[in-house]
Amino acid sequence: MDVNVNRMLEMGNSSTPKSECRPDGLNDRWIVPGICIFLAAITLAVFWRTFHYGFIFFDDDIYVYDNPVVCGGLTLKGIATVFTHVECNFYHPLTMISLMLNYQLHGLQPGGYHLTNVLLHTLSAILLFLVMRRMTGFTWRSAFVAAVFAIHPLRVESVAWVAERKDVLSGLFFMLTLWAYTRYVQDARSAVRYLVVLALFALGLLCKPSIVTLPFVMLLLDYWPLRRFGNGTTAGGKLANRRGGFSVFARLVVEKTPFFALSAAASVIAPIAEGKTMMISLAGVPLLARMSHPIMTYSIYLRQLFYPAGLALYYPLSFRDFSVWKLIPAVALLVIISAVAFAAWRKRPYLLVGWLWYLGMLVPMIGIMQVGGFAHADRFTYLPMIGLSIALTWTLADLCAGWRHRRAVLGGGATAILIALMFCARTQVSYWQNSESVWTRTLACTSDNSVAHNNLGAALTKKGQLDEAIRQYQEAIRLDPVDANFRNNFGATLDKKNQLDEAIRQYREAIRLKPDFADGYYNLGADLVKKGQLDEAIRQFQEAIRLKPDFAEARNNFGATLDKKGQIDEAINQFQETIRLKPDNADAHYNLGADLARKGQLDKAISQYKEAIRLKSDFAEAYNNLGTALARTGRLDEAINQFQEAIRLKPDFADACYDLGIALDGKGRLDEAIHQFQEAIRLRPDYAQAYNNLGTILEGKGQLDEAISQYQEAIRLQPDYAQARNNLARALALRNSPAGR
Repeated sequence: MDVNVNRMLEMGNSSTPKSECRPDGLNDRWIVPGICIFLAAITLAVFWRTFHYGFIFFDDDIYVYDNPVVCGGLTLKGIATVFTHVECNFYHPLTMISLMLNYQLHGLQPGGYHLTNVLLHTLSAILLFLVMRRMTGFTWRSAFVAAVFAIHPLRVESVAWVAERKDVLSGLFFMLTLWAYTRYVQDARSAVRYLVVLALFALGLLCKPSIVTLPFVMLLLDYWPLRRFGNGTTAGGKLANRRGGFSVFARLVVEKTPFFALSAAASVIAPIAEGKTMMISLAGVPLLARMSHPIMTYSIYLRQLFYPAGLALYYPLSFRDFSVWKLIPAVALLVIISAVAFAAWRKRPYLLVGWLWYLGMLVPMIGIMQVGGFAHADRFTYLPMIGLSIALTWTLADLCAGWRHRRAVLGGGATAILIALMFCARTQVSYWQNSESVWTRTLACTSDNSVAHNNLGAALTKKGQLDEAIRQYQEAIRLDPVDANFRNNFGATLDKKNQLDEAIRQYREAIRLKPDFADGYYNLGADLVKKGQLDEAIRQFQEAIRLKPDFAEARNNFGATLDKKGQIDEAINQFQETIRLKPDNADAHYNLGADLARKGQLDKAISQYKEAIRLKSDFAEAYNNLGTALARTGRLDEAINQFQEAIRLKPDFADACYDLGIALDGKGRLDEAIHQFQEAIRLRPDYAQAYNNLGTILEGKGQLDEAISQYQEAIRLQPDYAQARNNLARALALRNSPAGR
């Protein structure tokens, strides 16, 4: 069964005319590197703008910036976690490790993540060209297939969306597996080469389980172009194997047994990882409508290949518009194409191989088991569409083989197609600039899209356009009243409008709809704190943490609420756990520093404040508290610098002005201190302590009447202010004394 692939390349393909038997430029040392550079250039020309794009509010949060494992950087503990736990409802540890590495290198700067996606996709396109050329011997056909793969608008979702790292990374291992497989076919007795193929396939499955169909693709490639079945001819025209076709086929299947075993294992793990929450019940949907969904989806992807218009991030699943009259043309189309492919299986084997590649690779994503509330997704075509490109490219090239000017016609046609694809793809890329642009585009391309309304609402909330965001949430809830996430997000926006009662009502409704909704309990707790209902808030935070033990933000707010109850030690435990889960949580470092300062552990408090400032350089409150801690240790000059920085960052920071006044007083810089206390009073007219301290300095300067006035104002604002009363009594006594008179 050994096949000499190099010999195949030299001889050409017997199914093509003699004029094409020797692939053009095969021995030209510059053609192949030039094509690789060209593929890289057109890919970068389409996708380079994504380097300046942000994260998308749809999975990028759970994959990257709100994921404590990823935000912990590339650590042995993190690597162990992604191999032993399910992340983001998928078991794809290598994908998560790649994101952890991105965080290690780029933090939360999205440009680095986008750059990685583009580079992985570029490498996959180049490898696809090299693999197809090695297997078929045709340079330009292989180059065209790779170019279409690289820049088709359907690729934009997989490349421009950080959360789809799993697509581009698994795609790279898919290509590497095929490359290793072609080398193995040269010497099918090599156990080392066989194990390399198996290992690369296993790594690909650890990136995204949807490539479980790769063993099936390998069998198709055995038929064409590798011609290992023995039921046809080699590229040189001689029989590849004279033994019975069935026995050869059986041997090839047995050869793939370990691959099918890995696919079976991944197929079992995938639905377990996705869990019940990802599975959509189709109970109540007519059987015919359910059966028609995969067929309609196949036809939709075919249309998008030739007419990639109206592409969107999310296509809502709906059976309301199901019609037999829509189904019949889709069925007819698939049947006709299948009939043509099978009819031409001897003369044009690439047509059958490409068509079955497309049909087979889509099986895991076609909707037989409905995962998520979307009807179909552009990203699902990432690898399956290669089969259609192969079938069409080889068919058109062979049909034109007898034409006199075929080179000019095919070359010109291919160039026109690639230019059109680049234009369309660049336009599609522009919609991925940020969450607002991608969801606005999605709404323009779809109807009754509650998910798009919800996510556009979130994007508008982030921009501060709260009224428009509220309208988007209301529309999302109108379309889907039972979605807990919509109500939770709506409540968060109402929070920003200070409509606490209505926000609390939305959170409670979200929890009623989804009793295990940790985010709902967390947000409800935060609003109850604002209303002063601390005990009830604590219960909500505890429930959020019970449901989601690694919920760092819930632990931080839980600790802050315990602080308000005076339970300092318990609060410190929560802040420390928050930092363990999310080391870059500046608020947790700040809160921990404040509690350590309360306990007199000033050196530790100073360390926490400095870490908070390192993580959040414009954290004015941390600068101010750092200054207070430094002042308490007698380091007044350093403290003054911190207070001044806090005021620079936040000019209306009354507390910082007050604290700076105290430090300046301690240094004997009385006039400057007076100015800071006056500034604090200007910013906060009810600042009793500032009036009192201003009075103290004025008294020391002998300005008793002005000092008494300040003390009286402090007492008016705070009648139980004992120190101010004592100071007033002393000042009055001094003024009434002979010396004062």
